Amino acid sequence: MPSITSQYLARYRRITAGDGSSALLPVTGAQRRFALVRSLDPAGRPDVVPMFFAFPHGTVDPDRLQAAARRLAARHTALRSRPTVVRGTPVLHVGEPDIRVTRPAPAPGERPADTLRRALASWDPQGPPLRLFLARDDEHRTEDLLAVALDHAVCDGRSLARIAEELGAAYAAESLVAPEETEAELAAYREAVLLQLAAEERADTPEAAAYWADRLRSVRTYAPVPRPEGVPAGTLPSGSAEARLPAHDGPVPFPGLLDACRAAAGALYGPDRVVPLGYPWGGRPAGAQPVVGCFLNTVVFPAATGHGPAPEVTADAWWDDLDRADMPFDAVVAAARSAGPGWNGALDGLLTVDDDSRRPPLVLAGVAGREVHIDGRPVRGPFAVSVTQGAEIRLRMVWDRAVLDDTTAHRAFDALAHALRPVAPAVG
Repeated sequence: MPSITSQYLARYRRITAGDGSSALLPVTGAQRRFALVRSLDPAGRPDVVPMFFAFPHGTVDPDRLQAAARRLAARHTALRSRPTVVRGTPVLHVGEPDIRVTRPAPAPGERPADTLRRALASWDPQGPPLRLFLARDDEHRTEDLLAVALDHAVCDGRSLARIAEELGAAYAAESLVAPEETEAELAAYREAVLLQLAAEERADTPEAAAYWADRLRSVRTYAPVPRPEGVPAGTLPSGSAEARLPAHDGPVPFPGLLDACRAAAGALYGPDRVVPLGYPWGGRPAGAQPVVGCFLNTVVFPAATGHGPAPEVTADAWWDDLDRADMPFDAVVAAARSAGPGWNGALDGLLTVDDDSRRPPLVLAGVAGREVHIDGRPVRGPFAVSVTQGAEIRLRMVWDRAVLDDTTAHRAFDALAHALRPVAPAVG
């Protein structure tokens, strides 16, 4: 039987046969996952990835920023392409770089962070994949907040640093993008996606399917369904907690982070469970140019709660997983479901890891924006952990308040931080 990737490519070729416009591009396995998540959302909302930067009041020129963002999108195919579905087949539709800087009006007494949170919550699914929102602090005249927000289907974590760097350069240079540069990047993007799909097609083997079917045989989704009453009025839709831990001996090995998330899952869902945790992994395929886009696959880690396995057992299992990490997420879900009805593909938690040396600041006209967090935005999953490693370990956890209560979530965060303290004891 043809693999999921082979079937997708066959459908894509059928709908684009005879179309010489190059307006429809194929999508990677990572993008197919986001298309599926979007289709399951009652409002059709995409996953949105925002970066927030604080600038001294009045620093940012909205018109100049909008022109810079349009030049950036003209250069990068993914940033001017809208995810869509044609005859049941997910694709990217390449369009013009119609990017605007929106200045949402604050409600009476509203802080800039509240204004941006409200603006992102009203994201129109039919709009461009890159959007900028500027909230000015005209009342106190201290700091303005800028949100650079993207549909996750057109970017991954490795694209964000490049987007911030090149947006600043476009703001400074104000030079036009030549049509031949746009066409060359389109060709490079198409080649990168086709190389990625070829790698996924090679990875989607019966042997890999059998491995994942056995590996995920005991997995269940344990997150409770959203509470009928939802989130109380006046309460932000998500909660968060954070901590800073010293990094004594360099970055914490990834299996150690998985074990810490396993401890958090145990506090959330109870002992003696096998909880599906997801994490992004991968990169641009060999031979491809480093284009902006969405290429990182989501790998599933079956986290046994309770005391869990010894660290070396986690590490050995993780290394075995990485040998099959190129198998796309939808193919892994299909393999797991073939082994029984236990898991439907929903993830109970997500882990992302970043290196703070890879995230340059956004510099506009010589002024470096200070990257900040704006809490309380809706989250897609029950809980998500982000770890930034560098001179110290910055640990954050967010959770959906319609699914998890704050008391239980804070207990889980304590378990998460405690699991890392033998590696990096907490300060203060």
